[in-house]
Amino acid sequence: MRYFVAVDGTTLQVELGPEGAEVDGVAVSADLARREGTDSMSLLLDGESYRVLAKRLDDGFWELHLRGRRFAVEAVDERTHTIRAMTAASAAPAGPRPIRAPMPGLLVQLEVAVGDRVEAGQGVAIVEAMKMENELKAEAPGVVTRILVAPGQAVEKDQVLIELQAPVDAGEGAG
Repeated sequence: MRYFVAVDGTTLQVELGPEGAEVDGVAVSADLARREGTDSMSLLLDGESYRVLAKRLDDGFWELHLRGRRFAVEAVDERTHTIRAMTAASAAPAGPRPIRAPMPGLLVQLEVAVGDRVEAGQGVAIVEAMKMENELKAEAPGVVTRILVAPGQAVEKDQVLIELQAPVDAGEGAG
């Protein structure tokens, strides 16, 4: 089965089959096992062992934690990838995704204000959950249009915290 996996602005083609796995046409030795009852997985990749926390967010979107780093990942099968590619040309640009709480917790800090321009990967808020502070980051460049929460407020999983719109560069159209 072929999948398309987008991580940090790069899309990889992953082929899984009875002979093994390939990433962008290169054979890799991989074994993945979920630790029962948890979001934790054990990944053995080309002889090196990794502990991965994987949390499914919504259709094809995942939050992965690996060696102290957080990754926003989209993984879709070939059919879904093809359908999205065919409909993307006719669809209006969607703009950056709103910032959502990845889990229930307490909003500790806002790092942006309405009108601020943010870059992909920039921290925008900190949510405390299970006695850990989690920095939420923008997935794409944008401008903050609404902030729907305040520091000290309890938030629920998937609650929209910050809304963004695509940035408009002042120099566009100038000639």
